[in-house]
Amino acid sequence: MDGKFLWGTATAAHQIEGNNVNSDFWLAEHVTPTLFKEPSGDACDSLHRYAEDTALATSLGFNAHRFGIEWARIEPEPGEFSPAALDHYKRVLDDCHSKGLTPMVTLSHWTVPRWFAARGGFEQADSPDTFARFTEQVAKHLGPLMGAATTFNECNIPRLARLLFKLDSPLAQAGIQAMSAACAKACGSDRWSSVLFSSPDKTEAQMVAAHHRAVEILKAGPGSYPVGLTISMQAVEGIGPGNKAAEVADALYGPWLAAAKPCDFVGVQTYTRIRVGAEGPLSVPAGSEMTDAGYEFYPQALGETVRFAAKATGKPIYVTENGIATGDDTRRVAYIDGALDALRKARADGIDVRGYFHWSLLDNFEWTAGYAQHFGLVEVDRTTFKRTPKPSAVHLGRIARADSI
Repeated sequence: MDGKFLWGTATAAHQIEGNNVNSDFWLAEHVTPTLFKEPSGDACDSLHRYAEDTALATSLGFNAHRFGIEWARIEPEPGEFSPAALDHYKRVLDDCHSKGLTPMVTLSHWTVPRWFAARGGFEQADSPDTFARFTEQVAKHLGPLMGAATTFNECNIPRLARLLFKLDSPLAQAGIQAMSAACAKACGSDRWSSVLFSSPDKTEAQMVAAHHRAVEILKAGPGSYPVGLTISMQAVEGIGPGNKAAEVADALYGPWLAAAKPCDFVGVQTYTRIRVGAEGPLSVPAGSEMTDAGYEFYPQALGETVRFAAKATGKPIYVTENGIATGDDTRRVAYIDGALDALRKARADGIDVRGYFHWSLLDNFEWTAGYAQHFGLVEVDRTTFKRTPKPSAVHLGRIARADSI
């Protein structure tokens, strides 16, 4: 990358492409019982309409585009790679370059092939070898066109889910285990492991090893581009004497800050804050504005997290996700302004932040919440797939075009 500040939006393959039928999540969306409110279906049909999406991004004023490639499309069966799928993502990369968008590619955004989940996912000792095999194909076919790459999206998501969404609770575990059993049965397997719902105790060591293997493979070429790791970094704020903020931060990040140090950059993904007292995480302050995703409206958290990431890793920072679920676009504009104000102050203090990718370009499939939550700068008609930019899209695009950072 040529040193310019990157302005863009972030997307994930499963959430926008549609009909990701060979993935673990597609199956999980369709079994009974399931934790998913509804199936992903056609999503935003971006598998076919990616050029329309990149044209929108360019017209709004962005100069970069973060998107995911789908392992389940590229390797639909173990060791069986699809030249057509790899060629598809090569066309997406070519399209980005033709429109002046620096492409940042995510290798794994939570979803995995269903065969991988059915053999135990990252719980298996040989899973780093399996992920390395996939990465080698990606590097060989797509490396020369990638502007930047990240291995895992929010590598610490199983830890965050336990902190914020109480996935360790008996009720949550019962739901996860019932859905996983249904998925295993559908595959004729005695096991099932999906990244989002996995236990870090069982998967994390293998994921860390897979990340390191992938970094080595990507850096070996072909192509020359920075390689990073994206981490969910909600601001952890200690409240009062004897607070356990340090312990909560350790629980949130585990080994992943150390795993990021061999990378060229760290991707910071921030949405809110976690307030911590002497007994642990606290409820949000009374009267706080809440987003449609159920967390506190607190855009200034971004300033805290980029400072934390820079200090903890010593690496350059890209904000690879930041945004808000809301049906009130005026609040999205306010969130963007608050977050960018905090980011500017951090840069003024010497924090090496090199890009900002807003989550997300499109209203899309928000995992277990289905289509009820709207994070997009652009509205998508669920029947016709017509894209309609919101005022927030024009607002952020104007900032990006002026490079107001």
